Amino acid sequence: MKLVEHADILNAAEAIADVATHTPLIPAAWAGSLWLKPEMLQPIGSFKLRGASAAVAALPDDTRGVVTHSSGNHGRAIAHAAMQRGFACTVVVPDTAPAIKMRAIRDTGARLEVVPPTQRASRAERIRDTEGYALIPFDRHDVIAGQGTVALEILDDMPDTDTIVVPVGGGGLAAGAAVAAKAIAPHARVIGVQPELAADAVDSLRAGELVEWSTEDRYRTIADGVRVGLAELTCAHILRYLDEVVTVSEDEILDAITDIASHAHLVCEPSGALSLAGYQRHGAGWGRTVAVLSGGNIDPQLLSRLLASSTDG
Repeated sequence: MKLVEHADILNAAEAIADVATHTPLIPAAWAGSLWLKPEMLQPIGSFKLRGASAAVAALPDDTRGVVTHSSGNHGRAIAHAAMQRGFACTVVVPDTAPAIKMRAIRDTGARLEVVPPTQRASRAERIRDTEGYALIPFDRHDVIAGQGTVALEILDDMPDTDTIVVPVGGGGLAAGAAVAAKAIAPHARVIGVQPELAADAVDSLRAGELVEWSTEDRYRTIADGVRVGLAELTCAHILRYLDEVVTVSEDEILDAITDIASHAHLVCEPSGALSLAGYQRHGAGWGRTVAVLSGGNIDPQLLSRLLASSTDG
């Protein structure tokens, strides 16, 4: 299986230079020797813009259209990038996707198809076959390469970083970041974080091969952005390059959202808060650490409840 290489990530960085924001590192002294990488500052509110833009940039000009399936952020990113090039776009989302993410996809002008979670991949493949659209799932080489540009920026801004912490769902961000980090700074550890209720990467690392969790099991977590499991390609990268995957509880995820809002004054979705939650539970001894906050597209009602509860407490 051909894996993404450092050169691929450098090429992706060049391809998306005028599209993706070089997000800053924000000191989080309240949490220890920690810096935050706020990817919610991307134009679409998540890191997914990086991989989506790299993949769409590689398509030929005569592409009929683009299709993908997504829990929300990847779909919005693909739609945004496709519309920038004038391509038609269809995004298939599970019926459990947050309304804020569905609305954002529609606002790009893309067509939205809502299906049960188990049908998202098959519906996207059917659209590819019947309409001749290019299918861009989360586990394409150029998507993974685009996601890896996060680590390029971190190590450019802070070369003596000891640990980079990233959320793990489908594994594209973890895969790309780990490839880039090991090429630039072999001393730096790259650690993934998953919810306890969706920990297939933990099991896969332990087994040394892809271990799949059922859709029903993975969809129990509130972190909707990481409910999709690893793919064969992302798992291969993680087995080779990722140092560790740790888990956090649902309460720890919610506490991290509140801490990010209260201390860093940033709005973070549950999936995006996984890295901070992982650091707060496991980070003793990690040294100079950067936690990638992968996105900020949170249900406003959930955020309101969390902040109200924090204030009451």
